[in-house]
Amino acid sequence: MLSRRLLRVKVMQTVYGHFRGGGDQTIRETEKELFHSIAKSYELYHLLLLLIVDLRDYAEKRIDLGLSKKRPTYEEKNPNRKFINNRVALQLRENKQLLKYIETTGLSWKNNDQFVKDLYKIIIESDLYKEYMASGEDSYEADRKFLAKLVEKVIGQHLPLYSLFEEQSIYWNDEAEFVVSIVVKTLKEFKEENVEHQPLQNEFKDEEDREFVKTLFRKTIANNDDYLELIRKFSRNWDLDRVANLDIVLMQIAIAEVMEFTQIPVRVSLNEYIEIAKHYSTPKSGTFINGILDKVIEHLKNQENLIKLHQYDGKEEV
Repeated sequence: MLSRRLLRVKVMQTVYGHFRGGGDQTIRETEKELFHSIAKSYELYHLLLLLIVDLRDYAEKRIDLGLSKKRPTYEEKNPNRKFINNRVALQLRENKQLLKYIETTGLSWKNNDQFVKDLYKIIIESDLYKEYMASGEDSYEADRKFLAKLVEKVIGQHLPLYSLFEEQSIYWNDEAEFVVSIVVKTLKEFKEENVEHQPLQNEFKDEEDREFVKTLFRKTIANNDDYLELIRKFSRNWDLDRVANLDIVLMQIAIAEVMEFTQIPVRVSLNEYIEIAKHYSTPKSGTFINGILDKVIEHLKNQENLIKLHQYDGKEEV
């Protein structure tokens, strides 16, 4: 589910935490935390999908409540059911994969009923919702487009949503916006003929992505001293004690990726870590990291056996 960039970010956060904690945890313990962090992002993905279902169900309850009144208004007696009849929302509500995940994890919005109600008010006041409800177009495609835009333009722009996520889990601070984009992508891929068996995103795109995370993490930790020595060698004009620790970690991970994943073009790897540095570290980090890594990579090309890489066979504990 997570892109390679977000997987790199997860490795960065875990490696940084490992070293900041003095390396007291073993590789196995820290690796377990890394995969737990990824699993929490997958949980957030399902929580957002479930939010769509709960918003739809809350809208239906409001209609039923209006109809049960002794003196309902004209609007209450003649409710517009277009939102609660949205084909994609109903399809999501019956989705086997979502229902299985909810049953297994107990995921729910029950403790945040007021948030759902407040968000629903924001939705019905939006131009997007009003235009959809007033439109005469009645098709699966129209329903799908509306729901995807609703998540992207209204739900995804609702700042209290991110505050709520931040309060609920430390693992949801950095990638909530990205997960919203994955939910939008998921909705756009819905097909009517798939009914309740519409496939959702998997935790990893494939086994290759899982191995990418594991290897990148393990090699960075196991070869920490060697990579740091390389960085020091080409940072002679810099006082590394004054360089952001995160920048050093990013360079170590970048070196690990370049040396372990020869099928990934070097420039692709370097660009990824430069972009991550721009977002997560200091304004000058991207330029600094680019300059040092260029020298390190050039050196590695000329000195293939300069450093001896520790082999991690699953038995070594750090």
